Amino acid sequence: MSEAKWYILHTYSGYENKVANDIKTLAENRNLQNLIEDVMVPIGPATDDYGKPLLDKEGNQKEEKLFPCYVYVKMVMTDETWYICRNTRGVTGFVGPGSKPIPLTDAEIENLGVAKRSTAPTVKVGDIVNIVAGALNGFEGTVKEIDEAAGTVLVTVSMFGRETPTTLELAAVEKIGV
Repeated sequence: MSEAKWYILHTYSGYENKVANDIKTLAENRNLQNLIEDVMVPIGPATDDYGKPLLDKEGNQKEEKLFPCYVYVKMVMTDETWYICRNTRGVTGFVGPGSKPIPLTDAEIENLGVAKRSTAPTVKVGDIVNIVAGALNGFEGTVKEIDEAAGTVLVTVSMFGRETPTTLELAAVEKIGV
């Protein structure tokens, strides 16, 4: 089992992707992939103030940074990995008391959605589901599409006499009658 743990770096606004790419490149150039295992900028579906998905001109779902100014790094903490992360242009420091790197706990990893959970869908297209998380908690809807790769499901919910499509995490729905 790997000793690598997830840490959070604070960056200048707008530098998240550059920092992530630079750290990945440095890890490869110095052959440290075994110590710096993963670097990511958490992104998710962009929504307006009412939770409605924002679409681009082609009708595709836009994405946005979930935690602007932060980059997640899964690594084994050594002097060299600390130095690479801390001295990458755009990094202001590690998240932790006095900028001392503190790894995320298992509960934090799960709550922040850092590690992708491989969730096999328990529903199929056409199923009636109960929404068990998020703004639509308690609503019922019908599954229209399932995106296993993204871990999401498109559900239509009847609101104010209209069928309203909404994209949810697979874990946010339960098949009724299971």
